Amino acid sequence: MTAPVSVVAGFAIPLRLRFRGTSVRRGLLVRGPEGWGEFSPFPEYGPALARPWRAAAEEAATRPWPAPVRTSIPVNVTVPATDPERAYAIAASSGCTTAKVKVGAGDDLARVEAVREALGPAGRIRLDVNAGWDLDEAARQIRRLAGVGLEYVEQPVAGADDMARLRRLVDVPLAADESIRLAPDPLHLDLSEAADVAVLKVQPLGGVWQALRIAEAIGLPAVVSSAVETSVGIAAGLALAAALPELPYACGLATVLLLEGDVVAEPLVPVGGCIELRRPSPDPAALARWAAAAAEAAGERQRWEACPPDPGPGCPPGAGAGR
Repeated sequence: MTAPVSVVAGFAIPLRLRFRGTSVRRGLLVRGPEGWGEFSPFPEYGPALARPWRAAAEEAATRPWPAPVRTSIPVNVTVPATDPERAYAIAASSGCTTAKVKVGAGDDLARVEAVREALGPAGRIRLDVNAGWDLDEAARQIRRLAGVGLEYVEQPVAGADDMARLRRLVDVPLAADESIRLAPDPLHLDLSEAADVAVLKVQPLGGVWQALRIAEAIGLPAVVSSAVETSVGIAAGLALAAALPELPYACGLATVLLLEGDVVAEPLVPVGGCIELRRPSPDPAALARWAAAAAEAAGERQRWEACPPDPGPGCPPGAGAGR
C-alpha cells in the first residue's frame, strides 16, 4: 500500500531575472512519512510531461533517499542570458569557481567574457544552449567562444545524432541534457558517441532513485542540475549528487540564488562554492510570505491530480523536462 502524501501548500516566488520565459516560479509542497517533496513542473507542461515530477515529489515524501558517499557538494553559479554587467555581478558575488552561462540570445561573447573576468583564469565556464543551435551554427559558435576557455557545452543541438556529429567537429567536450530527459527511454540510451557528460535533473527524471539508475545505465560522468526549485526540491538534487559513486564536476544546484525568496528559513545556497548536504523543512513564515494566490494554488492542485504517479506505458519517467 502506498504511503499517504498530503498536498500542503502552493507557492509563487518571483525570479530575480526572467528565466525560461517566466518571471515567477510556482508549484506545490507535499508531505509524507519521509518528509517534504516539491512538485513544480513548468507552466506549459501538460499531464504527461508533469507525471515524472509528481513521481519525484511522492518519492521524496514516502521513500528514504540513497545513503550518501559525500556530504559537501561543489556547485556552479547559473548566469542567465543577461547583459555583461549583470553577468559579471552574478558570477563575482556567488562565491563559486564554476559558472554555467546561458547562451543563444544577446551578445554571448561579451557575456561569457564578463564571466571569465569575474572568475579569473582558474575559474571554470560551461555553456548551456538548451538545444538552440543547428549543427553548423553550433560548430561556428563553439569555435568562436572556445577562446574564453570552456569546460564543456551543454546540449548545443537537439538530437543525439547531431550531438555525435558536432562532437567530431569541435574540441570542446559536450554534455547531454535534453537528450537524456526527453528520451523515450533514458535507461537504454547509448550516448557514447554523442556526449562526454550526462546532466541529470531529479524532478524531470522521476526521482532520486530513478535518476541514479539512469546515471548508472548511461555510464558517463554525471552533473546533477536543478529545475529551478525551492530548497525543498534542491534537497533532492543534493541527495542524488551525494549518492553518485563519483562526482567529477560541480553541480548546477545553486539556483535558489535565482529566486527572490524561498520556502525555508535557511535556504540551500553555496558557501565557498559548495552546498552542505542537509534537508531543510518549510518555514511557516516563509510559506505565508510566498503563498500562491488561491486561484493559482487551485490550478497547481489540478495539475497534480491530473497526472497519476505511475508513468504508465508510453510515459517513461524521463519524459518532459525543464530547461
